[in-house]
Amino acid sequence: MIVQTIRSLIFYVFFIGITTLLAIPMGIYSLVAPKFSGYPIVWLWYNSNLFFLRLFVGIRSKIEGEENLPEGPCIIASKHQSDWDIFALLPATGKRPSFIAKKQLLDIPFFGWAARNFHTISVNRKKGREALPQMIEQSKEAIKHDCRIVIYPEGTRKAPLAEPNYKWGIAKLYTELNIPVVPVALTSGLYWPRNSLVLWPGTARARYLEPIEPGLDAKEFHEKLQSVIEAETDKMIFEDLEKGISLPISEAFQSRIDQRKSA
Repeated sequence: MIVQTIRSLIFYVFFIGITTLLAIPMGIYSLVAPKFSGYPIVWLWYNSNLFFLRLFVGIRSKIEGEENLPEGPCIIASKHQSDWDIFALLPATGKRPSFIAKKQLLDIPFFGWAARNFHTISVNRKKGREALPQMIEQSKEAIKHDCRIVIYPEGTRKAPLAEPNYKWGIAKLYTELNIPVVPVALTSGLYWPRNSLVLWPGTARARYLEPIEPGLDAKEFHEKLQSVIEAETDKMIFEDLEKGISLPISEAFQSRIDQRKSA
């Protein structure tokens, strides 16, 4: 535990360092530059952090199912367990990523300016349901620019095997935008747990599943999206557990494991 804590702290120093180092010039550049022109800097940030994860904490990354990504604009709807998820999904967006993010992130100087260069969609959670029309309008504008929109349907990170809570915003986007939705299952919470300073070695995986084509009603889509993501995520987590993981299993996590096995 002590050794892994030290390794994790070293990673965070480099992670925060490279993010700050690139965000400042990129943020200034984005104030005057055309949208999406800073993608080479984003790619440098992505590759640097994957390298730091392998080098300092022993986390490798594996992405599967990329053949399920359709041509052109789509919505990538992913399970969310860790900050690793951003790294995992970035390549699938091509050179026109459009992440849905909370407004507070975009208000950060330099970082927020840089994020806006990539048509990041701002959501003010304080407005509740009133924020939904703005999110839809921004998403429609992103689609006009051939973006692939990335959204975490639960709105926040969840611990592995925690009870799901999919918001209805994703169903509204699906019915309004009339483009395919690609579900994503992953296991990142086993290696980079939420609200934890300690990262654990292993291979974090993300898997793109078959797209859900337009045409379902909101309720049917909502149920299908949650069903396919949760089933595949549980399957992948149990695959990793059977192989063995370095993450110490807490009583709460063991309880969730036992509940899933008995279901």
